[in-house]
Amino acid sequence: MTNPQAAAHGRRPALMLALATLGFAVNFWAWALLSPLGPRFKELLGLSAGQQALLVAVPVIVGSLGRIPVGALTDRFGGRVMFPLVSAATIVPVLFIGLFGQTSMVALLIGGFFLGIGGTVFAVGVPFVNAWFPPHRRGLAVGIFGAGMGGTAISALTTVPLVRSGGATAPFLLTAVVLAGYAVIAWLVLRDAPGRTVATASMVTRMAATLKLPITWQACALYAVAFGGYVAFAVYLPAYLQTGYGLELADAANRMAGFVVLAVLARPLGGWLSDRIGPIPVLTGVFVVIACMAGVQALTPSLMPVGTIAFLTMAAALGAGSGATFALVARVAPADKVGAVTGLVGAAGGLGGFVPPLVMGFLYGQFGSYGIGLALLAVTAVATVVLTATAVRALATRPAPAAAGTSD
Repeated sequence: MTNPQAAAHGRRPALMLALATLGFAVNFWAWALLSPLGPRFKELLGLSAGQQALLVAVPVIVGSLGRIPVGALTDRFGGRVMFPLVSAATIVPVLFIGLFGQTSMVALLIGGFFLGIGGTVFAVGVPFVNAWFPPHRRGLAVGIFGAGMGGTAISALTTVPLVRSGGATAPFLLTAVVLAGYAVIAWLVLRDAPGRTVATASMVTRMAATLKLPITWQACALYAVAFGGYVAFAVYLPAYLQTGYGLELADAANRMAGFVVLAVLARPLGGWLSDRIGPIPVLTGVFVVIACMAGVQALTPSLMPVGTIAFLTMAAALGAGSGATFALVARVAPADKVGAVTGLVGAAGGLGGFVPPLVMGFLYGQFGSYGIGLALLAVTAVATVVLTATAVRALATRPAPAAAGTSD
């Protein structure tokens, strides 16, 4: 059964999309638990700015690199198996941190390392959703799925209040219960799309073939800036606002949540616009906006109103750019390699989010200012505009691979 046929089967594609998005949000909620508590751990354990940045970045890099094998496994076994498996596995580090891991930097790093499992769920959802929708609707569908990254907003809004009202274990216990509930529901309800393309070659063979695809490397670069920028701000913005503007922890966490919510809402918009006018104009526009707003914020303006406008505009652009990147992947990548491409591109996005907090922490320690780090983001965005307008545009105008429009 082809994708258009599968998509025509009543409400099932919409149900599968909703459950996949829910799974993405729940796992990202768990993945982001350490970020809102970074300032608290810094105070309790006497951490330096660099150690605090490392603490919140470790789950990001593990979740990013883990997407590579998880994406390839999804091409083989499907989301019906991988969604409940990843969710159940994430429960272990969540409980470890909540019950035992908050007494030392080493314990937090160990827990944070395995907490990265939750971040791999993205590489499960993109090929799963892609297989349920025809090519002309994939941009919006994958964009809606990508809105599940709003799980980080749940973490930002609830973690600190739960610690204050219920103690240090409260947010972790609640998240573990929600993960367990979702794993059961996913196992009972989720189904892979009829006729989806199943990868049969070995993982090594498929990964080698995926690495030879131009779309892999180009989308990696785009996503490293778009989603990487989002992740970097999502994990480091509370520390930035506390240190750079003197905000209280709760106020900084709430502002970070606003940044996340706007980026989440903009992601489906980026996918929808890509379905309508193509991903290249969308990507070009958002990276121009990111370059301009990062340049403004590099001057460290007052938070109200200039800084707030700059950050919120960047949030919308980063979210739309993330959605447009996977609209491009859905359009160009071969059907039997969507998961593998997604894994590598998702890893690049996560790594793009891992590096900036460390750089920001280091530069602030050296110069007492975050301006240089934001200027580097502006320069990187300009380079990405050039890449999009040249090599990526040339690739996107080529005929799609034969497998990409069949039964992905």
